[in-house]
Amino acid sequence: MSNTYGDWLRAQREAAGLTQQQLAVAAVMTRSHIAHIEAGRRVPSKEDARRLDKALNTGNVLTSFLPHDDVAVADYFEPARQLEQQATMIREFALSFVPGILQTERYARAVLRIGFPPVSEEERDRTVVTRLERSKILADPVMPVVWALLDEAVLRRPIGGPDVMAEQITHIVRLAEGERIRVHVVPFGLGGHPLMQSMLTLMWFEDQPPAAYAEGLRMGKVHDSPAVVEQLQGAYDLALGDALPLKESLALMRATAKEFGHHG
Repeated sequence: MSNTYGDWLRAQREAAGLTQQQLAVAAVMTRSHIAHIEAGRRVPSKEDARRLDKALNTGNVLTSFLPHDDVAVADYFEPARQLEQQATMIREFALSFVPGILQTERYARAVLRIGFPPVSEEERDRTVVTRLERSKILADPVMPVVWALLDEAVLRRPIGGPDVMAEQITHIVRLAEGERIRVHVVPFGLGGHPLMQSMLTLMWFEDQPPAAYAEGLRMGKVHDSPAVVEQLQGAYDLALGDALPLKESLALMRATAKEFGHHG
């Protein structure tokens, strides 16, 4: 993500002779939130931008400088990756693939092999390492709290073949059995549901407003607008309400892993 906005904010703050803490007090924000904006990890909401303009006496420069809501983030996943590492709670919805932080190495390699245009083995290796590094957030026994909502298609499509799928599904089941994550399956039998258009990650933080990340083919978008994030949280809650309970979800996943194991 281009950090032009963050650079502008830092320049305006320094020109006013303010520290991040002083600006935070004047704009009724946390210092860490301003630090994240200046570093390019967050884009402020319109209300944040208005308060920053008022605190810095910059008219509506920072407000009008906000990226347009519908513009996809350049280098689209990096901002979401940064947020993922800071989150205290993450709720994933997966439509086609297992969420990145839950992927096994072999599954991740299989996913990367089906992209277009093809990438070299060396490039795949680098990407797999990055993906496995992301999953280390689960090494902490408690934080972040992780919920995974999986469309049944994620379990049924044999990416990498039966053996890889059996291993991948078993990995998720073990994380859930160890109470490190909570997992629910949205069954085919439900029919349509509010999250069918794309994958979704909802994130909460200790000292920042919640954020959401949605991804489609070769594009992704971090949503910071409170109104948009609230709508996406509502859609997630509706789908979760129609999903199978934890016990039934795990039973379905164990049975599916067993079926793949028999075909391996």
